[in-house]
Amino acid sequence: MNAETAKICLVTGGSSGIGKAVCRCLQEQGCTVYEFSRRQSGAPEGVRHFSVDVTDESAVNAAVERILAEAGHIDVLVNNAGFGISGAVEFTPMEEARRQMDVNFFGMVTVTKAVVGHMRERGSGRIVNVSSVAAPAAIPFQSFYSCSKAAINDYTLALANEVRPYGVTVCAVEPGDICTGFTDARRKNPEGDDVYGGRIARSVAGMEKDERGGMAPEKAGRMIASVAMKKNSKPIMALGFSYKVLCVLIKLLPVRLVNWLVGLLYAR
Repeated sequence: MNAETAKICLVTGGSSGIGKAVCRCLQEQGCTVYEFSRRQSGAPEGVRHFSVDVTDESAVNAAVERILAEAGHIDVLVNNAGFGISGAVEFTPMEEARRQMDVNFFGMVTVTKAVVGHMRERGSGRIVNVSSVAAPAAIPFQSFYSCSKAAINDYTLALANEVRPYGVTVCAVEPGDICTGFTDARRKNPEGDDVYGGRIARSVAGMEKDERGGMAPEKAGRMIASVAMKKNSKPIMALGFSYKVLCVLIKLLPVRLVNWLVGLLYAR
């Protein structure tokens, strides 16, 4: 891919973890990559970094306009920015719940809104939203994280139908357990653990153990970059064979049974 045909890509949350790996993989495929994150640095060498909070609409719009002024267009958007909180619904402060939705869901909406019109006018574009297996399998004591990712899935499906006639394709990818700094960055609220018989701490500890033993971010990054470079794909897809099987089972089994099994794993 030469400079004239190189795709222009924008990745949010690209200074660490999965996002950083996606940036590297897109670079390796000859793409020109821009990256948004709140950090002052951390993006791979050669990636154009913008210190942008995805919840700040004015900052997002200004940064997107700068990219369009420099590159002329954006071919690919990967919405990866996000974080996790944990704790019992009963004891989660409303400001924390709102912040979870604001970053994971509305942050994605803000960046997409800034980009999608330009893609529509150009008649082409690819948008990949990073969701989670925690969307179809709602995780107890991480309720708001699961809700934010479930919202991404529904948004993706609706947007895909809205922009399909204009050459813009949209999909969501669902990683499972990934070994990244996401685990240590989770905002844990232990309040009420005594009331819940220690179940909050056990649930979060079990989830974090699974994450630390999970897929390497480099592998997840390669998968997401591969999806991003396709012209089209399934609207929602899990990453990795075992999670694909899991998501199929979730669809096939009764909701009551699935929820009971998730409870056995993360709510005992």
